[in-house]
Amino acid sequence: MIRVVLADDQVLLRAGLRALLDAEDDIEVVGEAGDGAEAVTLVEALAPDVVLMDIRMPGTDGLEATRLIAADDAMAATRVVILTTFDLDEYVFEAVRIGASGFLVKDAEPTELLRGVRAVAGGDALLSPGVTRRLIGEFASRSRDTSAPASRELSRLTEREREIVGLVGEGLSNDEIAARLVVSPATAKTHVSRAMVKLHARDRAQLVVLAYESGLVRPGWTRD
Repeated sequence: MIRVVLADDQVLLRAGLRALLDAEDDIEVVGEAGDGAEAVTLVEALAPDVVLMDIRMPGTDGLEATRLIAADDAMAATRVVILTTFDLDEYVFEAVRIGASGFLVKDAEPTELLRGVRAVAGGDALLSPGVTRRLIGEFASRSRDTSAPASRELSRLTEREREIVGLVGEGLSNDEIAARLVVSPATAKTHVSRAMVKLHARDRAQLVVLAYESGLVRPGWTRD
């Protein structure tokens, strides 16, 4: 059972999300929060698998709440999905950089939202290739120059693992990476998992951020 906390200051939106999620056999909404501070308290108490977190809330906003959850070892197993009104939101990149596993637009189709919750609960990043190029590429270029510490971290990787991280940075799935490199999906998944362990990345979203911050992938690049 996937346990979910909803964090949004709009009561009607939370009610709609709860009705949608609770109708599924494998998903249960275990708590609701109207602001970021309440969301952090619920995560501490309930240890949900996923938090659907509005980025703009009164008081402690979703960005700060995400940072607090990701930085605390006791809560780090909880995956945060940012809810946003716009699919190109400057705060979303920062949220992913500090620990969110991806984002959903609030008017996403119900099937997309359910698929996203299940994907994040299973350890995947909720960043499609198109969104990765537009969102991460746009704001990685603004947020900081190439990070020397991030570049040094990549020295831990084999040449193949560096190549894999670059493809993850483009937003490719394991199946797409396998097709690009002519290997099996299982082999691609193994390389991704090893890279995550070596780089201490909590999920694929963190690999995307590292790929950009290290300069391994730059905004606008696409590998042939």
